[in-house]
Amino acid sequence: MTTTSPKLVTLRHRSEYHYERPVLLGPQTIRLRPAAYCRTPVLSYSLRVEPADHTLRWQFDASGNHVARVGFSQRVKTFGFTVELQADLTPYNPFDFVVDPGYETFPFRYPPETAGELGPFRVLDPASPLLNDFMHSFSTAPQPTVNFLVDLNSRVRGRVGYTTRMEHGVQSCEETLAKSTGSCRDSAWLLVQMCRRFGFAARFVSGYLIQLADPDASENSPSLKNDSADLHAWAEVYLPGAGWVGMDATSGLLTAEGHIPLAVSSSPQGAAPLSGTVEPAAVDFRYSM
Repeated sequence: MTTTSPKLVTLRHRSEYHYERPVLLGPQTIRLRPAAYCRTPVLSYSLRVEPADHTLRWQFDASGNHVARVGFSQRVKTFGFTVELQADLTPYNPFDFVVDPGYETFPFRYPPETAGELGPFRVLDPASPLLNDFMHSFSTAPQPTVNFLVDLNSRVRGRVGYTTRMEHGVQSCEETLAKSTGSCRDSAWLLVQMCRRFGFAARFVSGYLIQLADPDASENSPSLKNDSADLHAWAEVYLPGAGWVGMDATSGLLTAEGHIPLAVSSSPQGAAPLSGTVEPAAVDFRYSM
């Protein structure tokens, strides 16, 4: 990633799969294009796929995500793709939204027509002891809705320490609470499930997180000393009047200009950056951002 001006950044994301022998790849679905509702202006975007002998069609999936469906007619030894985008990271206020009257105080109920449309985002995983205990530690007395969500996000951040986890999939809420650690996707799914249990519609989001260095950072400062970018995951909750509001359980903050959503879904599987099939073979995976 290179900084081209104080607020403009160019991000380059490269993933490569090198197989031990030529393999048959089934259709591959790539969910790495910024969502239309992204508040951060994306000034340019490109996706390149190798090898060159492939077909690529842009489609919308069932969740409204803009996805690339890639097909190969021949066996391949290497499969790779490169995303490049330029974004304007001019800061904005993540609290710059207005909740409709009647929903400013928690708890509330969605109107019937809205509740029906939000059905997939209210589905609950099975209850579990540690999750129930954590839920019971929150007061459900009437209080400002935004204050409640900010506190919920902050407490999930305090309860679950961040760790890099290379295994596929998402931990159950019980497993995340038992370990008190998880990746960004584990914390995000825990937050989604807790929001749903408190009556909110919530969805899982995968995206890029870009953080710019603080030019005034000192050796002893907690501020970033270098630009950073990576794939990330967070939650969004639906508030009438405000729409979908992003909450990052890894930082305990609302999402802001550095969060670029790529895919949303009622479940983590539906927001995976890449999904598809391949015949069994050893593979060497290489990744750079």
